[in-house]
Amino acid sequence: MLRSVEQRRVTGSDEDPRVAELRAAVARLRRELAAHPAEFTDRGIAEDELAALAEMAYGGAPEIPRMRRSLLLVAGAIGSVSALAAGLASVRIAVELFGDPPGPR
Repeated sequence: MLRSVEQRRVTGSDEDPRVAELRAAVARLRRELAAHPAEFTDRGIAEDELAALAEMAYGGAPEIPRMRRSLLLVAGAIGSVSALAAGLASVRIAVELFGDPPGPR
């Protein structure tokens, strides 16, 4: 279940719920990808970028532009594999919880 962006901390914990959501979504998609029997050209790219997202999530303060770049690379790599669509959508939603990167408007 997704948590509200306004919810900053889980009761009794210093962990940002957005980070926890990202960590869970990335772990799920990594498991699904590892279990997927078909080989495809960009599988290595997807695995590498999911590993980078996992590292950012476990670091606790992910860089929004880097997360978005990794998400785009993962989506490009596995976007046509329908069996992974739900997991990919969960990662996208988790990344979006962090909002837009700072920059000119």
